[in-house]
Amino acid sequence: MLYAWGAGLPARHREWVLFDVTTRTWVLRHFARATVQLAPFAVLLYVFIPGESWVRAMAVLGGLLIGYFYSFAYVAESAEHRAVKAGYPRGTAAGLRAERNAAGRAEARQRYEERWRD
Repeated sequence: MLYAWGAGLPARHREWVLFDVTTRTWVLRHFARATVQLAPFAVLLYVFIPGESWVRAMAVLGGLLIGYFYSFAYVAESAEHRAVKAGYPRGTAAGLRAERNAAGRAEARQRYEERWRD
């Protein structure tokens, strides 16, 4: 649970951290971590803010939207920082993700060139 809040894992889990930030679903995993970080504050604000329930719900929803916005604005940097904390050189996670997607990007580029450059 502390990993979701930004704590590092023991060295024996180093490979799992790299998998976590480079797997196909790495953005969904980031979303799950952001939800774990935002949910307690959302619940506390909803419970302790005075007023009608719809006003409290809209206030919490606004806060969640802002929280998710800033979380996803730095999704790549956050993943890279987790890999660095696990002992990998900076750029390792981004490099592995780019390597994995290279074939798909090459195919998309070729389709683009065929359609728009000829």
